[in-house]
Amino acid sequence: MIHIPVLIEETRHWLDPKSNQDFIDATVGHGGHAKMILEATSPSGRLLAFDRDGENLAVAKDRLKQFGDRVVFIHDSYSALKQQAYVHGFTRCSGILMDLGFSSGHVEDSQRGFSFQQSGPLDMRYDARGDVTAEMIVNGWTAADLAQIFFTYGEERQAHKIAKAIVEHRRHQRICTTTQLADLIVSLIPRHGKIHPATKVFQALRIVVNDELAELERTLPQAVEVLQTDGRIAVISFHSLEDRIVKRFFKVQQNALTILTKRPIVASDHEQKQNPRSRSAKLRVAQRTGPYENTNQNKKTRDRKRRDL
Repeated sequence: MIHIPVLIEETRHWLDPKSNQDFIDATVGHGGHAKMILEATSPSGRLLAFDRDGENLAVAKDRLKQFGDRVVFIHDSYSALKQQAYVHGFTRCSGILMDLGFSSGHVEDSQRGFSFQQSGPLDMRYDARGDVTAEMIVNGWTAADLAQIFFTYGEERQAHKIAKAIVEHRRHQRICTTTQLADLIVSLIPRHGKIHPATKVFQALRIVVNDELAELERTLPQAVEVLQTDGRIAVISFHSLEDRIVKRFFKVQQNALTILTKRPIVASDHEQKQNPRSRSAKLRVAQRTGPYENTNQNKKTRDRKRRDL
């Protein structure tokens, strides 16, 4: 099943792609947003398309084959954005899109381990070449460490209770499947309302397995560096932790960026009915209007100079 891109018309409006412009899609997925950008930038605009997931990339290649060599596909994390932009000549691009949500394909394929709706291995890696799986974390980390990630990345109030139960359970039986973990959580926290009790724990594990928040923090500065003046960066996030990072970064970089969306753009009522996944999507957009200063890099340089004195 092809993943349905969220906020596609809103993304088109705010990125405003035009003929012959170059863009970067940092999370190409199944190519929905990419197709829109390539159509708008015809006849010769190019797209640098990233995805950590080889299966997603294969779908995108097939879906976008009509655009030929106008698309350069990169099987890597978007944290390699600046390096790959220099290699492939995208250092003065007109726009960058980062759609931070995982695809419906991840949820539907039980063998990927992202969903508790059906049994599958506790994996959760976007990139199958990655070293760490959710199973390794659940069965290897201490109760204190598990509780910390459940609370920090899942905002789970019952983090300590769940972590303690996991450690106790694995003394007798290793937790290897998504349903094993979900059933354990349900036994501790009875279900109330629409949200499954395991949702926040699964979110936390996915974030940690894929280092999602750190990847985002590493990539945002790179994105600004390769944008040309008046180029735009659009980020679609799906939970408050991501949105907070984007909002803070745009605000800190107001010498280089002008924030175009004073409030995040959300899906229309119609889209939310057609695609329930869009309900949590938030789009923020900024435009490069000045010189970029990498404050983190400057801080490292200052600290190094102090050590040398």
